[in-house]
Amino acid sequence: MAGIIGRKIGMTSVFSVEGKNIPCTVIEAGPCVVTQVKTVEKDGYRALQLGFKEKRAKSATKAEFGHFRKAGTTPKCEVKEFKDTFEQKYDLGDVINVGIFSENEYVDVVGLSKGKGFQGVVKRHNFGGVGESTHGQHNRLRAPGSLGASSFPSRVFKGIRMAGRMGGDMITIENLLVLKVIPEKNLIVLKGSVPGAKGSYIALRKQWN
Repeated sequence: MAGIIGRKIGMTSVFSVEGKNIPCTVIEAGPCVVTQVKTVEKDGYRALQLGFKEKRAKSATKAEFGHFRKAGTTPKCEVKEFKDTFEQKYDLGDVINVGIFSENEYVDVVGLSKGKGFQGVVKRHNFGGVGESTHGQHNRLRAPGSLGASSFPSRVFKGIRMAGRMGGDMITIENLLVLKVIPEKNLIVLKGSVPGAKGSYIALRKQWN
């Protein structure tokens, strides 16, 4: 299987054999249900759609009930699609758990980064600000300064770094080492940090040579 859906539990640290303190992230990965199998003949490509975490019945639509009923399962909170690099064949309703990963292998993690709201250029693009607060400048320390050209073309070019919404982007972190897998609790411990806030959904993808 190419990957699995998980939920970020939080960060902690573990000690290596050499006694080094390693920061790591704990993720609840699976169990996930195969809710759709896509084939080349029908869809033009091979992929598996997985569902994770039970959704309350009153929060699901009739269309969702019908879709998940085909797989013989209940509506799910999170649904993601993984390109098929099958080592084995999966059918509708099959359950995939964290056991597809093993310790000391590397995985990629995809998640939605924390939203920071509307931010200025100093925080968003690491501008230095106008600088000196002399010459009557009392509120210009974090201002962007001059942005546009002169009389020609009399506009600001597209792509200029300015203030705006920051965060809330889909981020992929590659080559995270699997420190520990706890199948009985559906937990996986990864070295380093992963995008998203606590409780947010993420996708873990296996790496293939």
